[in-house]
Amino acid sequence: RASPGPGLEMQDREVLPQLKLLQASDNVRALQTTIRNKDTERGEFIFAAHRLIRLVVEEGLEQFPVAPKEITTPTGELFEGHSFQQGICGVTIMRSGEAMEHGLRECCKAVRTGHVLVQYDDIDGKRVPQVKYAKLPPDIADRHVLLLDPVSDTGSTICKVLEILKAYNVQEEKIVFLTLFVTPAAVDAILKVAPKIRIVASEVSAHCCPLHFSSRYFGT
Repeated sequence: RASPGPGLEMQDREVLPQLKLLQASDNVRALQTTIRNKDTERGEFIFAAHRLIRLVVEEGLEQFPVAPKEITTPTGELFEGHSFQQGICGVTIMRSGEAMEHGLRECCKAVRTGHVLVQYDDIDGKRVPQVKYAKLPPDIADRHVLLLDPVSDTGSTICKVLEILKAYNVQEEKIVFLTLFVTPAAVDAILKVAPKIRIVASEVSAHCCPLHFSSRYFGT
């Protein structure tokens, strides 16, 4: 079993238990291409982003435990199904993560959400992430958490938010980080501070990471 470390290779990512990638289908590749294309119009960009986000959110929900549940159908038949064992909460990284809330609510209509704003201050010549705002549900420690940020380049923002979640007594194994694009360096950094967290992404790539995502999505 591979462990996270410098220079995460493709074969390592494929067996890393904390990392779940969408199946590399033609559909997923086409959506990624639309998002990366500099000539994509904003409306088409948002449409493709929402479709890809929805796929990532659905895969993220697959990471949570379920319990058996017996229900009665409208025809009076019993059906052995299941339901989530605990409530779910979304935590959005402001502002970029707000793009993913639409997809989250499409899958979890009444989901509770929290928001965290991380900005970078220049301290002794270094850019240091600082939490400027955080508002989380008071019962977040009793819920499974979907952490939302569409692009993670270095992982430093997510690592800072994880500090806040730990301060709220959220267990690492209850956190699933949902992102569209993540670099190997970000995976390394995140798993170093939270080895039990799970990461769901459409792609891990050190090249062509679309850092323009937020500006194109929000039109800024």
